[in-house]
Amino acid sequence: MSGIVIVFDFDKTIVDVDSDNWVVDELGFTDLFNQLLPTMPWNTLMDTMMMELHSNGKTIKDIEEVLRKIPLHPRVIPAIKAAHALGCDLRIVSDANTFFIETILKHLGIREYFSEINTNPGYVNEEGRLRILPYHDFNKASHGCNLCPPNMCKGLVIERIQDSISEEDKKFIYLGDGSGDYCPSLRLKEKDFMMPRKNFPVWDLICRDPSLVKAEIHGWSDGEELEQVLLHLINKVSMDQNSPFISSDCKLQTLSVSALEALPKVLPVRP
Repeated sequence: MSGIVIVFDFDKTIVDVDSDNWVVDELGFTDLFNQLLPTMPWNTLMDTMMMELHSNGKTIKDIEEVLRKIPLHPRVIPAIKAAHALGCDLRIVSDANTFFIETILKHLGIREYFSEINTNPGYVNEEGRLRILPYHDFNKASHGCNLCPPNMCKGLVIERIQDSISEEDKKFIYLGDGSGDYCPSLRLKEKDFMMPRKNFPVWDLICRDPSLVKAEIHGWSDGEELEQVLLHLINKVSMDQNSPFISSDCKLQTLSVSALEALPKVLPVRP
């Protein structure tokens, strides 16, 4: 299925929590984080928090150990492996940072399944402190999108990926949960699929007016449903291209009636 590009958000999509909050909370700096939160953009705050961790004797090893314990649903990794085995091009577009994401993916043994990771730069400087920088340097120029945070417009990233893929028959499947995933959902085309996490911010934004999203909308609530819906959509595309796959391991269940009723737009199934 080289004709499918699957774009994953990371926090609360691949992993089941926000990785920024996870690190701050697990290392005992929640109060300071909450105190500083109203005073600066999130991306700047995370860089500041990494400085505070370093100043208080927390090491890169401490951060890595916390990241390796991050919770995720047990069906997410099998879903990623199955999609990759079927030939899909897997990518990440996330407002986390390269250090957190790379550390977690390598620990889980799934880094090599992703052809591209688009996120805020994160690196260890010469002092042994983790630096986190913005994907779009908003100190130099704004990315111009009022739907997205100043450091990253995921919609622009999706447009760049779309422009880099020349084949007209490529179909996108986008999975996300947060308000930052709404902008890219608006950039998808009618042939594409949007998988918002049910009852999370992007779901609520889409529900206000589902007609603004051209792609087919298929919600999911947890890792088990993520796997079912994702493999169902891959199978759907493969059947459209007259190359169905059969797997005894996959439960290609249809979406629940209640999920479909929440978004009437998904009721008409294209032949």
